[in-house]
Order: sequence, then structure tokens, then C-alpha cells
Amino acid sequence: MIKSKLSEISKPVQEELVCFEKLFKESIKSKVGIVDLIARYILRQKGKKIRPLLVLLAAKVSGNVNERTYRGAVLVELLHTATLIHDDVVDNSDKRRGFWSINAIFKNKGAVLMGDYLLARGLMIATEGKDFDFLSVITNTVKRMAEGELLQIQKTRKLNIDEETYFRIISDKTASLLETCCQIGALSSSDNKEYHEAMRVFGEAIGIAFQIKDDILDYEGSASLIGKPVGGDIKEKKITLPLIYSLNQVSSGEASRIRKMIKSGTGKSDVNDIINFVREHKGIDYAVKTAHEYSEKASEALKVFPDSPGKIALEALIDFIIERKN
Repeated sequence: MIKSKLSEISKPVQEELVCFEKLFKESIKSKVGIVDLIARYILRQKGKKIRPLLVLLAAKVSGNVNERTYRGAVLVELLHTATLIHDDVVDNSDKRRGFWSINAIFKNKGAVLMGDYLLARGLMIATEGKDFDFLSVITNTVKRMAEGELLQIQKTRKLNIDEETYFRIISDKTASLLETCCQIGALSSSDNKEYHEAMRVFGEAIGIAFQIKDDILDYEGSASLIGKPVGGDIKEKKITLPLIYSLNQVSSGEASRIRKMIKSGTGKSDVNDIINFVREHKGIDYAVKTAHEYSEKASEALKVFPDSPGKIALEALIDFIIERKN
């Protein structure tokens, strides 16, 4: 279902996505045998390619897809792939998209170095193309992603995430890269600063809406649909928006009891109790309402652009993010 909806959204840039795939494949090749071996293994893992799709659509809405656009799309996909590899090391994950993770096969050292290689290749491509505006955007994004991850680690230990901190974490960890994709797409095809800012706002808003929706699915999704057990965030001691809101609706004593339950290690009955607590105190309803507010912000940002098939596709992407079931 997801792939069919995304293929519909990607129709205005279908030919450009084929071209991107070829360029991305070329970009990660290496004359060093083991690097090329890992690169070919990465290419077997077919992701949804939402990030290059955003770069291409943002460029099309702002002007025309060109060589700079392709370099920008390759740059963000290299960065995204590098961060996924590093994340698997940090999380000690054995699987990624149904495949064994890089660290499971090539050990942590091989995975970290491969992530470094991909990041360096992206920076080289931008430097060789003299895309210094891209570099300015992307280096700030890498910094924000690292800060967001570290802030989440710190707050997860203490279980004291408030709403303001939650939004800072998801803005830096998740939304910053989608924001970057849209910004780079607009920068590649237009000198119009209003377009650049509108695309930045659009990317940030859909990134935040996407993460909130992800957090909602952890409380109400089906394990077979979302590919992870419901309550996975609770087991990992992640405090997300539905729970933050619910904890604010009860006495400090009751909130402390729930936090202790999470901290002590949650079995199946504890997870169910916490999910029921969130439902009872309207945490999911609040998160749904907030996600819709961000989707409306994204729609508003698109109003500066003339009507086009690309704009229609971006509007459909907003609906897809809010309505998805996995």
C-alpha cells in the first residue's frame, strides 16, 4: 500500500528518479574491494527514497530539475544512508528492511567506517560541483541530527522529557533532514528566496508531522502493519507526545507511578497498562490534533508556488503522511 501511494506521488518526477538511481549507484562505487562489496549490499536494500523524491519535487515546484538538483538528491541520500548505518551501530540492531544490518555482517568497525565513507562521498560531490550553498545547509543538518540524538539519550535516562524538549528532539533528529531535502531542491532550481524559505518551512512541518504520526502508531498501530511491536517506544523508555500530554493531565503522584513503571523495565502487562493510560487521558487525540496542525502549516507553505503537477504531488504527500497506517 505504501509503495503504491508513493509511486502515485512520484509520477511528476518518475523519469528523474530513474536518473537519480543511476547517479546514486555510481556515487558509492569504490576501487577498494571491501568498500565496493558493502556498497553493493546497500544497493540491494530498496528503501522508499522519500528524501531524493522530496529534493526532486521541491526543485520541480520551484523551477526545473537540473544537474545541481541531482547532486543535491545524491548528497542527501548518502547522508541518510550513512546515518542509518551509524544508527544501527548505536542501537545494536541486527536487521534493516528485512536484511542483515551492515554491522551484523561487517562488525561495528566496518559499519562506522562505511558510514564515514558515504558522508565523505556526499561532501566530495558537493565540493566538486561547487555547491557551497548545499554544504552550508547540510553541515548544519548533521550537527542538529547529532545534537537531537544526544539530547534524546540524555532525557531518556532521566525520563523527564517535556513538550518543548520533545519538539526540539524531533525537529533536530527527524525533521531537519526532510527540511534540508526541500531546501536543497529549491536552492538548486531557483534564486527566489521566498521559495527557499517556503520549502524549508514545508520540509520542517512534514518532518514533525511524520514523527508525531510515527509516535501515534506506536500506541495504536498493528504490529504486522508497522513492522515493529506496538509499545516498542515504551519498552525503549522513549517518552513521546501522547505520553507527555497524558502525564500532564494527572497528579504528580500518578505521573511518578507511570514513570517508575517505564523505568523498572516494562513487561507486556505494563506496556498495555501504559497504552490504556494514554488512551484514557486523550494523549493519542492530542497528538493527532497536533500532527494535523503541522500538516496545515505545510499546506500553507505551498501556497506561494504556482499550481503544477509537482505541487499536487507535495499536497498528496502531506495527506499520505497523516493518513498512513505504517
